[in-house]
Amino acid sequence: MRWDNLTDDGDHGRAADAALFGADAVTTRTFDTPEFRGITFHEVRARSVLNRVPGASRMPFEWTVNPYRGCSHACVYCFARATHGYLDLDTGIGFDTQIVVKVNAPEVLRRQLGSARWQGEHVAMGTNVDCYQRAEGRYRLMPGIISALTDRANPFSILTKGTLILRDLPLLVRAAGVTDVGVSVSVGFLDTELWRTVEPGTPAPERRLEVVRAFAEHGIGCGVLMAPVIPYLSDDPERLRETVRAIAAAGAVSVTPLVLHLRPGAREWFMTWLDRHHPHLVPRYERLYAEGAYAPRWYQRRITRQVHELAEEYGIGPARSGQARRIRPAAPAPAPAPGPAEPVQLSLM
Repeated sequence: MRWDNLTDDGDHGRAADAALFGADAVTTRTFDTPEFRGITFHEVRARSVLNRVPGASRMPFEWTVNPYRGCSHACVYCFARATHGYLDLDTGIGFDTQIVVKVNAPEVLRRQLGSARWQGEHVAMGTNVDCYQRAEGRYRLMPGIISALTDRANPFSILTKGTLILRDLPLLVRAAGVTDVGVSVSVGFLDTELWRTVEPGTPAPERRLEVVRAFAEHGIGCGVLMAPVIPYLSDDPERLRETVRAIAAAGAVSVTPLVLHLRPGAREWFMTWLDRHHPHLVPRYERLYAEGAYAPRWYQRRITRQVHELAEEYGIGPARSGQARRIRPAAPAPAPAPGPAEPVQLSLM
């Protein structure tokens, strides 16, 4: 594995000039417990954890923190799969079972936030892989990360599919007392059969909506990234209605749809899954994604319009300023436009 040239420049994960950690800083572990069986953890001591998003990105933030690489959520469509190739790790099952853990992330972040060069910019988390995946239950990196940001009154946001975020609810309430905090949960659909095959390592959609409900009960606004909307599998008007209705009932303050996008690495893994579970859809996907990683603009606009109309019907609007405890939904991803210059996308892990 190429640990000696690994970098982590924002969500692209491309090689840059200075490695963030070297081969001598890696410890490999396995744990014989049911929740971690079959998973290998590569513990590293990072030199930096604040990652700058590439300037060409359309994301509404410039900095990210990703304490993990690889993700046991095992979402077959995850665009971050390609980044495992920089480690000479498999981007399919290897991405799901070979997890890099930056064990010193809280300490390094605290040091970087204290630098005279740091200007207190917004920090986004959960944009590459989920910071509340199963590994977080053992390594507990997020409490230290949240505390470091809180102590510097540094604004931040979190996007997650993990219910473990509820463990840190008191820390998030404390953070919101001194800075702006955004929280969003990813729920693309409610179909149980689809969830079990396409997102096998994640909590069920209903459990994720319980996270939204718990935040709402504490007076904390939580948005939902309705992602991905999967063509021909979760985009039926009645399924969209069912999902938006459930999101509204959970107390979400906003809903933002995002159509499935298939970058290299993720595309091959997803199409293999599609051929296994829905072979009749393969030709339709080949036509729909013939121009690249993104569905055609007309399709994206149709889904966005339908979801926004349903959101209005069920009384979900954009987050308002001055919400309780100053917590607001994490900034949603803009609708991607097809073309040669592909924008950085939020991960759906």
